Amino acid sequence: MTDTSNQRLLAHLAMLAFALMIAGSFTFGAMVVDDIGPVPLNAIRFVIGAAMMGAFAFGPMRQKFVFPAAPWRFAILGLLMAVYFVSMFIALQFTAPIATSAVFTLIPLMAAGFGLVLLGQRTGPVGLLSLLLAALGSVWVIFRGDLAVLAAFDIGKGELIYFVGCLCYAIYTPLLRKFSRGEPAVVASFFTLSCTALWVCLYGVPSIAATNWLALPSHVWWVILYLAIFPTALSFFCVQFASLRLPAAKVIAYGYLTPVFVIGFEGLVGHGWASLSVLAGAAVVVLGLLVLALVPERSAR
Repeated sequence: MTDTSNQRLLAHLAMLAFALMIAGSFTFGAMVVDDIGPVPLNAIRFVIGAAMMGAFAFGPMRQKFVFPAAPWRFAILGLLMAVYFVSMFIALQFTAPIATSAVFTLIPLMAAGFGLVLLGQRTGPVGLLSLLLAALGSVWVIFRGDLAVLAAFDIGKGELIYFVGCLCYAIYTPLLRKFSRGEPAVVASFFTLSCTALWVCLYGVPSIAATNWLALPSHVWWVILYLAIFPTALSFFCVQFASLRLPAAKVIAYGYLTPVFVIGFEGLVGHGWASLSVLAGAAVVVLGLLVLALVPERSAR
């Protein structure tokens, strides 16, 4: 196996880890939903995540701290991620999580389009078919295999708001590669996380100031620590690492595994297992991603 093949395999494994960490955030996040608002929670997770990534990059990794050339690159990347997260919070005020999850399934297809425009990455008919297959399986899982619920899905204000955030997420991944100037992944992740934290904090100043941080229960801080380390710092690093080695559509498509892993986590913690119909949808997601992973890149700069 060549070094390039090894790097691509590591990139696929990184995105598997990404999906696992994001799925875990749903289980742990549900434990603190009544104790802290979503914007303060995400502001503190990004601040801590950026600090941890910086300590790791400029400590054990022995990277030299240098103010990056063209810092506007990280400001744009951070803004895109901040818009994605904030739009999600705003959308959930108008619609249900199941609806936002359905909108999320559009991201890999949009990422494929942005990857073509920005980087010349051609997914190809087999790749597009596998994306559609994984998307259909993901939608089936999200709607719990209930055709009546799927038929009742309606596009409203919340869905449109979140769609804007999903557009930002879709363009974020190809821009990681386009904006790269050879910085190590840990360094690039630090600056991106820092800018994301700055934008989220600016947006959430009122709610952050209104939060009684000293009165938060201890379990909230444990969850914040988990969110800061895994679905924030490490997941940003995984996306940064994978985006330089895989087409944008392949990177983002691993998000389809999130509801599949959520099923597993919920079952393992004793919340019950999904029906066979839903598990069949999960199998379709896995099959679609497996085909996508095996499809060779036709053009990737």
